[in-house]
This record gives sequence, structure tokens and C-alpha cells, in this order.
Amino acid sequence: MGVEIERKFLLVGDAWRELGEPVLLRQGYLSTNPDRTVRVRIEGDGASMTIKGRSEGATRGEWEYPIPLADANELLDRLCEQPIIEKYRRRITFAGNVWEVDEFLGANAGLMFAEIELASEGQQFEKPDWIGEEVTHDRRYFNSSLIALPYSAW
Repeated sequence: MGVEIERKFLLVGDAWRELGEPVLLRQGYLSTNPDRTVRVRIEGDGASMTIKGRSEGATRGEWEYPIPLADANELLDRLCEQPIIEKYRRRITFAGNVWEVDEFLGANAGLMFAEIELASEGQQFEKPDWIGEEVTHDRRYFNSSLIALPYSAW
């Protein structure tokens, strides 16, 4: 089984904008059930399908598979729940860890946060000065939740 251990934080200031190259991501969900989310994502020239289990703390099962780009486009357009999530992602290395900083578009415009994947829940890590409040356990910040309740409706 694949495992994802991820923590999520709001951003402070704009210093992160000068770091990392933004890449457009389009993603949609075939299932947003918290016990088994199924996501389709296009990032650059690649596409994937990811299945995630229910979160227990900052940990959950995760299985990710590459899929043909044409299939991903068709799934996003025809089968995924709407609206599709669109965002720019920057991958920023800081103190030996990679932070993924997301800036959302569309109905979620204005929402920005950073995620860090860890080897264990207790792993210590250094935070950049642009990292703010932790929101790991707030389901509103799950991408799968942003379909039913976009940031613009908060």
C-alpha cells in the first residue's frame, strides 16, 4: 500500500512567489467520498489517476498511476464532478524538504496554501518564513472538498 503523510499550511506574505516555477494543474474527482477519493490530474504533459483512503491524522493510503493524457482530458470533461479544480503549483525546496505551494483559480481564486510530504507524522522540519497557520485537519482545505464548497462560498 502507498502511504501519504502530508501537512498543510496557510501562507504568509508573498515571498514564495519569487521561488519555484508555477505549473498549471487541472484536476477533477470521480469520487469525493472521504473513505475513497479518486482524482484525475493533468500536470504539464502528464496525467495521473490517484486513489486515496480516509485520513488518519496526517496519514492516508495513496495509490497513483499514470494514464494517457487523452483519457484524462475526457474524464475531466465528461465524468468528473464539477467544477474542475485549477491551480498553479510551485515546488520549492527549503531546508532539505520540498514544499508544494498551490494558488487556486476559478471558484477557488484567492485560496493559497503549502503542503509538505513527510516520512513519518513525527518528522521534524524547518518552516520557511512564508508558512503560517496549520490547516492539515480542516477538511475545507481538502481539494476534494473545494468542489462542493468552493473558497468563494466560505
